[in-house]
Order: sequence, then C-alpha cells, then structure tokens
Amino acid sequence: MDQSLKSPPLSALDDAFHAMVALSRGAPPPDLAIRRARLQRLRDLLAANEARFVAAISSDFGHRADVETTIAETLFLLTEIKHTIKQLARWMAPRRIATALQFWPARNRLIPQPLGVVGIIAPWNYPLQLTLAPAIGAIAAGNLVMIKPSELTPRFAALLRELIAGTFAPTELVITGIEDGIAQAFAQLPFDHLVFTGSTRVGRIVAEAAAKNLTPVTLELGGKSPVIIDASANLDQAAQRIAYAKLLNAGQTCIAPDYVLVPEPQRDAFAGLVRNHMLAMFGSNPANADYTSIISDRHYARLEGLANDAASKDAKLLQPDTPANPDRRRLRKFPPTVVVGATSEMAIMQEEIFGPLLPVMAYRERSEAINYINAHDRPLALYWFGTDQIARDEVLARTVAGGVTVNDCLLHFAQINQPMGGVGASGTGAYHGQWGFDTFSKLKPVFYRSPLNRMTDLYPPYGAKIARIEKLLRWMS
Repeated sequence: MDQSLKSPPLSALDDAFHAMVALSRGAPPPDLAIRRARLQRLRDLLAANEARFVAAISSDFGHRADVETTIAETLFLLTEIKHTIKQLARWMAPRRIATALQFWPARNRLIPQPLGVVGIIAPWNYPLQLTLAPAIGAIAAGNLVMIKPSELTPRFAALLRELIAGTFAPTELVITGIEDGIAQAFAQLPFDHLVFTGSTRVGRIVAEAAAKNLTPVTLELGGKSPVIIDASANLDQAAQRIAYAKLLNAGQTCIAPDYVLVPEPQRDAFAGLVRNHMLAMFGSNPANADYTSIISDRHYARLEGLANDAASKDAKLLQPDTPANPDRRRLRKFPPTVVVGATSEMAIMQEEIFGPLLPVMAYRERSEAINYINAHDRPLALYWFGTDQIARDEVLARTVAGGVTVNDCLLHFAQINQPMGGVGASGTGAYHGQWGFDTFSKLKPVFYRSPLNRMTDLYPPYGAKIARIEKLLRWMS
C-alpha cells in the first residue's frame, strides 16, 4: 500500500480522537466567525483542487466521466457550503418556543450547541460528496470532525488527507487511513455522533458497534428504490429520465431507480424505450468517455452474476452487447441492461443492484404495485411518473420511503432545504442544510423563569390555597 494512505498505529487514532474530545469539552464553543472561516477554508480547498479530485476519483474507478464528478460532487458541495455560510447566523440563534399559559410570565428557548466530536465513515460511490456533505453540517454546528474514507478509493483518500492536513489543524478536521483495521476501530470510538453511508449489511455492524457506547448514529444506507409508472404517464419521457438516473455513475448510486413497475400492457414498450434512450446517451462502445466504470472486478462479476441468473430464469436482457466482451471486462464498463420480466425469484430482485441493470416488472392494478413495495423493506427513494393526481396521492399516502421525486428521479436529493435520510432498513436520521446543522447539534431546551412568576404558591404548606390553584390549573389544561 502507498505509504501516504497508511494510518499511524491504532493507538495514535485513539490519541487523536481523545485530543479532539478534550478540546471540545474544555474550550468554548466556536463562534460564528470561526465556523464560517472553517467552512470557507473547506470551500476554497474544493475550488482550488477540483481538477485533482476529478482525476483521483476517475483513477480509482478505472474511469469516471469528469462531468459526473463535477455535477454530482464538487458543485453540489460548493453550493451547500455557500448556503450554509449564508444561513449559519440564523441557525445558531436561540429559537423562540411558546410558553404555556400557566407558566407566564416566563419564556422558553431552544439553544443549539455543538455535540463535540463527530465521526464519518464514508463510502466509495460518491467519495467526495458523501465524505464532506455530512462534515459541512457537523462543522457548521461547531463540532470537531474525524473522517474514515473508503478503502476502494485510495487515490482520492490520499489526496483528501493531504489537502485537509495542509488546511486544518488535526484537532479541527482529520482524515484517517483506509486499511482494514481502521474501520472497525473507528466505529468503536465513543463519538458524540457517528455517520455511516454504505450498505445495509455493514450499517447493522456499525450501529451495533456504536450502540456499545450509546453513540447516536445517522445511517445512510440503500436498498431497492422502486419506480411506479402510472397509466397516465408520458412513457417516452419517463423512460428517458429513468435511463439517465439509472446510468449516472453507472448505476452506482444509493438512490438510483432499482426496479420499475409498469402497467402490464405497457411493459414491453417501456422497456424498449428505456433501451433506446440508454443507447442514445452512451452508445455501444465500451470506451465511451461519458460512461463510468464499475469500481472493481469483484463488483463487475457480481453484476454479471445477477444478469446471468435473471436470464437463466427466463428474463429477457436488452443490452448493446454482453458483459463478456473483452473490452468491457478490461475497462469494467458493464453494458446498460434492461431486464424485462424480472420476478421475485431472481437474485436481481433480492438485493440492491448498484449497477446499470434495470429490472422491469408488470402490474395490473395500482394496489398491486403498492402492495409489492410495502411487502419489502422501506426504500431510500421512491419515484412516481404520471399526471393522475389521485393516483399519485394514493401512492404517496400508502408507501413510506426516505424521499420521493415525482415525474423524475434523484432530484429530491439535491433540494438543499429538504432533509436526506432513509427509513428502517434504508437508514435512520437525516442531514443537508439546516437538517444537518440540527442533526449535529444539541437543541437544548431552556426555561427562563420570571421574577413575577407565582410558582411559589405551589410550595407547602399547602392549606386551602392549593385547591384554588389546582382548579385554575385544570381550567388552563
């Protein structure tokens, strides 16, 4: 392993963490100017090194379209930081809370305070965005931050570690190494809050480790995010938007559409339209620079296994060519694939795909589609296409998902004033914008008693007065 990627001994990780804890407990909370300065340093670092991040991430993937890193990662983060700096004074201010009549004259306030030290275990699929987006909220809330990048993106991790070390003090923000022992040791540290983004399987392990310290966690997981095509939908428009969302980052997106439920008479027509749009966007040449590689040979083989299993169980695969194409294998460019006639017995419908395969299933009645979704784990995202508002509202009312986009995919994630988070097996907690600030803050309730308050009338000896006071309190209740 490149020496720049290695961590010091695990004891040094523990020492770095406890140095942060000591500072967070012993020093006054950072004021607005300090927090803004930290965020601005982070923004300047991103802006000055955007090309280096693009190159490092592409190298880790084998190839990644530059524009995907720019749009989905750097521009997203630059926008989020700008928004956070602008709104931070308002978020930090004490919040007025109504005071019940029986306690007048008095006042209630919620006072945001830093939790202390926040840990972030980052994924590989959007390594820059999903590493730093939670860090923005944690820094804004006044916390110190420790980040463990993914071992699958070593060049990115080395670059980020180098740049952060040159920009922040080790007690402000620190990037650990990525070797095997670090992740387990990291999750076992008694952080004031721990963020994990990744698979549901690993999320359970992280949550179990955090529970031993009673560490609160935000888990951004995944699962099978469904798409419902209503009979009222513009089929071609829906097919184009779904094709783009599915193939962004070659499908390696936690909120990518995982499968599509289509009215039975429209299933084959829809599948053909999706295939046509996939070909129009990325063609059939594996060397297309717009199309991103699968992160590793192991992940490529897993996707090939899913496709082969579906085909062996009578699904029809619509592909420009096969995964066995030597150029595709060498470049890890898995072919965009529409799986027509997917069924629950296929492996592709039993696990998150995380790649450019799109199962298409037919339904007869709207309730059939809703019941299918509700029979499985609650998804991180749900997508609905159509113009029938009654049908739309029924789906929204009867399904539970981390987030929803209507008549498109992915875009709810980009709404800076909306929270991003899962539910059940797809995650817990949320961040982005003020939701991130609040997640990484203790919103401390404070009651300010007025000198004019007559609460002493409730003190013993009770005597006859208490009956009158009790009667008054009942009337107010």
